[in-house]
Amino acid sequence: MHGAGDNPSAWVARWAKAIPPGETLDLACGGGRHARLLAALGHPVLAVDRDAASLEQAAGPGITTFQYDLEEEGAAWPFAPGRFTGIVVTNYLHRPLFAHLAGALAPNGILVYETFALGNERFGKPSNPAFLLASGELLDVASRHGLRVLAYEDGVIDAPRPARVQRLCAAGPDVDPGAIRLDM
Repeated sequence: MHGAGDNPSAWVARWAKAIPPGETLDLACGGGRHARLLAALGHPVLAVDRDAASLEQAAGPGITTFQYDLEEEGAAWPFAPGRFTGIVVTNYLHRPLFAHLAGALAPNGILVYETFALGNERFGKPSNPAFLLASGELLDVASRHGLRVLAYEDGVIDAPRPARVQRLCAAGPDVDPGAIRLDM
């Protein structure tokens, strides 16, 4: 059974359609709302989270689950370079993973990232600056790692609850931006 927070992010739902065929990664997948969306679009999905109960909720047709704590001291990045045609990360920030995420993205892949930004503290949690993106931080990540920005937003949203977020959709170097539909 899936809860009220089961609806995919509108940002992810929009840009998931741009992900080319192939294996996708839903990192810090929680209950699997995005893993299910990606699987419904025909992608084999690897849903990763450190919480076993979340992974039980995320499991389903086309979804392989993997319990792993990427923040555990000494934890190695477990994925090969260029493995994923799509990577989705929402409501999760662990800055040491940025280079690994870019490296695991296939040259024709799409990264969809959405999480909280500085200013969210006025709406509630997370409020610790360690878990909030600085202004333009996702743009800097894309630039540092050779990704092409397809779309970026930084501002306040009202749903599913008021929050300050940053959102990025970025492409690997082999993606033809002219082939990406913006009216999805």
